[in-house]
Amino acid sequence: MARERVWRIRAGRVVLATGGHERFVAFAGNDLPGVMLAGAARTYANHYRVLPGRRAVVFTTNDSAYAAALDLADAGVEIAAIADVRQAPGEAWAARCAERGLEVLTGHVVTAAKGEGEVSSVEVASREGGQAREIPADLLLVSGGWTPVVHLFSQAGGTLRYDEELGAFTPGETRQAVEAAGFARGVRTLRACLEDGAEAGRRALAAAGFAVPAGPAVPSGTAVPSAGEEPAAAPAEHLWLVEAPGDGGDYGTHFVDLQRDVTVGEVLRAVGAGLTSVEHVKRYTTAGTAHDQGKTSGLLTGGVVAHALGVDVAELGTTTFRAPYTPVSFAALAGRDRGPLHDPVRVTAMHEWHVARGALFENVGQWKRPWYYPRRGEGPGEDPGEDMEAAVLRECRAAREDVAAMDASTLGKIDVVGPDAAVLLDRLYTNMMSTLKVGSIRYGVMCRPDGMVFDDGTVIRLADDRFLVTTTTGNAAAVLDWMEEWLQTEWPDLRVCCTSVTEQWATVALVGPRSREVLARLAPGLAVDNDSFPFMTWRDAEVAGIEARVCRISFSGELAYEINVSSWSGLALWEAVMASGEVTPYGTETMHVLRAEKGFPIVGQDTDGTVTPQDLGMEWIVSKKKADFVGKRSFARADTSRPDRKHLVGLLPEDPGVLLPEGAHLVETSALPEPPVPTLGFVTSSYRSAALGRTFALALVSGGRERVGERLYAPVGADLVPVTVTSHVLYDPEGARRDG
Repeated sequence: MARERVWRIRAGRVVLATGGHERFVAFAGNDLPGVMLAGAARTYANHYRVLPGRRAVVFTTNDSAYAAALDLADAGVEIAAIADVRQAPGEAWAARCAERGLEVLTGHVVTAAKGEGEVSSVEVASREGGQAREIPADLLLVSGGWTPVVHLFSQAGGTLRYDEELGAFTPGETRQAVEAAGFARGVRTLRACLEDGAEAGRRALAAAGFAVPAGPAVPSGTAVPSAGEEPAAAPAEHLWLVEAPGDGGDYGTHFVDLQRDVTVGEVLRAVGAGLTSVEHVKRYTTAGTAHDQGKTSGLLTGGVVAHALGVDVAELGTTTFRAPYTPVSFAALAGRDRGPLHDPVRVTAMHEWHVARGALFENVGQWKRPWYYPRRGEGPGEDPGEDMEAAVLRECRAAREDVAAMDASTLGKIDVVGPDAAVLLDRLYTNMMSTLKVGSIRYGVMCRPDGMVFDDGTVIRLADDRFLVTTTTGNAAAVLDWMEEWLQTEWPDLRVCCTSVTEQWATVALVGPRSREVLARLAPGLAVDNDSFPFMTWRDAEVAGIEARVCRISFSGELAYEINVSSWSGLALWEAVMASGEVTPYGTETMHVLRAEKGFPIVGQDTDGTVTPQDLGMEWIVSKKKADFVGKRSFARADTSRPDRKHLVGLLPEDPGVLLPEGAHLVETSALPEPPVPTLGFVTSSYRSAALGRTFALALVSGGRERVGERLYAPVGADLVPVTVTSHVLYDPEGARRDG
């Protein structure tokens, strides 16, 4: 059963009878255990039958604390004194205290609560000066006034106005069908609040088209004083801060937010730093950002800021009241676990084919991608089939020696259209995209403003004002968001529209020395020789009778093509490619092995947010012609050119059968020193290679390019595995296989 449930109610009219919060006064030691709001102590005594102390001092700016003092006295608490900042408290309350023998000190303030770990005494002084008096007590009740709860009204778009008499903000106007009632709009007495609430309810019923019942606002027999029976209230005085004697010290024990431990001293430092807005002071000090979201501290902080600036609280206004008013668990907001519906599952047009052929899948973002295709035994007593290692080695050999195909539909695809499309891409990529000719393709890298690699992919120029950008599978949404952020916040003058088209396309990567031969049979009208169809270009053609866009792109280093068709035709294309029986399907694990052999990095696996293009050995992709691009300035920082930065390198274990675990650290010595052990870097990718006939790895190593040929060690369990640092390009470094 759910402990909480979120209800979404669309009401025709809303009445907010949210009451008010009592507030503190800032004085020395007001955070000691034993200091509490007068209303809270009254609730302990009346509702829970718990005495919060034995001997109490009451400090108040208004009449409400007198009721608390009398209730606690009736419950057995000794009231040592009531310090009232006003010279003239309510006559009825003063008379009741006199009848009980309670001492009322008018025109007095509490200057400090004292004690070691809890209240043991309270220092009281006249506001006119003179000797302070120390009163032994274990409880100090404070009432600095009451603040209407206007959070929901404000969240509904309502304006607020400052009520001088109440010393707080109350509801003003709102465009929505919302009204506040009772103390939430500043009505003071209990009977008046009940009557005001009843009238608001009647108005809401009438506005919603319901019959309005007759009858008194307060039912007969209800124990509510009549208007003449309630004690006449004397005006409250609004006191935010009891100043420290002398020069005031640092106000380090005068707290405005008891949850965040924010003091008056911190607020004064914020104002001294030039902050005059309560929103800015809130962020500088964190006042009002704890569990209660400023319910008790918000107005008090504003009062102290106003005091420091010498202005009225009304001029400052309030901070923004953010939803929810009452804390709600993340579990309630997230909703129930609905199994497969808990998180959207995205599959390609060819997914059912992969399932039928026994592919195992891995999750990449929300996509289900074929991981590898193990061959299964077919009869009793037959070989149970391949494990992952055997299947991946077989798929790798097919791609390197024959022909293989992968479902590459999940790569992010963004249509970038408009007169300024080339300008946008020039600013976002480290290399030049505006010089790309229509019909051509260019690999590109995006960096964050700090110069660290954010994503990579290809840019295809479809027309003078139209590009198709590809991204990594997991970063597709982030890249689109990145483009929109720059367009909407920094470059709104650019005439560009960016649209995700990932799911509109299905893509088959055809890879291997015989890929040209297979494509020629599938697309007899397409000239596939190197001269007619060079690397990093694209052509429109019919492939297996389907309109397609064919790109000469290779993420394996082999002769390869990416065939793109409408997602509706994806399965038909895949089946046509597989129909001959000579093309081997391969999954993401094989794709990782092939690209790692060529030293092609995977963003997010071989990078970690602290890696520049230069660290990856890709200085060539950072344009020296462009005036600017995102991240360019950061490449001039001393930190990004340190010789000891971590570089992407290759690793060859001395034992060619040892597979290093990804994430393994690398050290310089064959024996581990006493902790802490300095690390030179870590393994980012590690595979068993059919082409190399051994295991290998990629790693980020401090000063890695200067360490090529060196021996390092990888702690694996109780062993230190010796490895040799090599170039990160371990297979076909000349690139001879790319053109077949």
